[in-house]
Amino acid sequence: MAIAIEFNNISKLYRLGLVSTGTLAHDLKRWWTINVRRQEDPYLKIGETNDRSIKGESEYVWALKDISFKVEQGDVVGIIGKNGAGKSTLLKLLSKVTAPTTGEIRAHGRIGSLLEVGTGFHPEMTGRENIYLNGAILGMTKPEITRKLDEIVDFSGCERYIDTPVKRYSSGMMVRLGFAVAAHLDPEILVVDEVLAVGDAEFQKKAIGKMQDVSQGEGRTVLFVSHNMTAVRNLCKTGLLLTNGTIEYSGEINRVINRYLDHQAERSQLPIAEIKGRKGNGSLHFTDIKFFNQGIERTVFSVGEECEIRIAFDSTDEMARCKSSRIDVGINSAIGDRVAWLSTYMFMDRVDGSCGEIRFKIPQLMLNQGVYNVNLYSEVDKEIADWVENVAQIEVNFQDFFGTGRKLPEDLSVTGGSFLSFTLI
Repeated sequence: MAIAIEFNNISKLYRLGLVSTGTLAHDLKRWWTINVRRQEDPYLKIGETNDRSIKGESEYVWALKDISFKVEQGDVVGIIGKNGAGKSTLLKLLSKVTAPTTGEIRAHGRIGSLLEVGTGFHPEMTGRENIYLNGAILGMTKPEITRKLDEIVDFSGCERYIDTPVKRYSSGMMVRLGFAVAAHLDPEILVVDEVLAVGDAEFQKKAIGKMQDVSQGEGRTVLFVSHNMTAVRNLCKTGLLLTNGTIEYSGEINRVINRYLDHQAERSQLPIAEIKGRKGNGSLHFTDIKFFNQGIERTVFSVGEECEIRIAFDSTDEMARCKSSRIDVGINSAIGDRVAWLSTYMFMDRVDGSCGEIRFKIPQLMLNQGVYNVNLYSEVDKEIADWVENVAQIEVNFQDFFGTGRKLPEDLSVTGGSFLSFTLI
């Protein structure tokens, strides 16, 4: 099988803050070392590993470090990892949005990229004009674009607004049109970064189907970045797991996903105070989470049992003065699908910050057998106060809840995974 993409020892160094080295003397020294003495750039030796969750001592970071892999023609490769791992940087290098600091990239064929919503669109031009513009950038002739125009417009679902300037499009409409253009203008390599995070369920289904057609039916190569493990598993055959700018693991997609999920499980064993990489202004700060059944602390439950979630938090004077606040609990399956959402928003406009604890009671835990990850989220006056993922895990075991002696199918939950009845206590 022919090689479509080849990365050879690719690294990308960024300097935090300023673009240059900071002084004219350093810039001249750098130029003299590289261009006259033909030696390695001295500023490439200083970089730290790119761990976004900790404060580094160097102002240089390696967004990617010594990345080498090959992708065969027709492969669909999933690239996964936590935020800041280097996934988008890798795709930007392949798409020539930026250049690598060291190493060489070889790509055989035309590349169609969808890296961000509306990438390459001119806001003042209409949707129709932007289709022709993007087609020309990809090397298509006007007759070729015209031949595919109706198909692109129909796929995007934006026919009514196709002659409207795209600056008036919603983010969902923008990504629909962008994906339709990238997928239909015959690129040999399709590069997709988190496009499914914006579209609705109908569009996600169409997009995955189109990528499958492009790869399987037409033999084109797809590189797909997403945090949706279900989509990655359904679409991809092989994968890469990136950690702090390096390839930690590569191979068959199920093995790569399992390795990633193992990291998520390790993270949930940490006390909440030690979990890094959280978001928020700190006006509310989660400090602990515990699970109970009939007053007894547990992390393992049976289908249909009562589950009480107790969440401890600290708050600042800002929360005491706020007009609105909320605390949410998200429960996700092992592969990242949301199966339940609990929120104080359903009962009150404002959480009493002085109490330091909130409790959710689920009378019957109607989830299928399996392991679930728990996320915590809070808002104070419509701004994120604290958002931390995978703070804990709970396990649900099978029991004969319906009294029929039959076990639930592995891929289903009692409620369909969409709603749990709960109360605040």
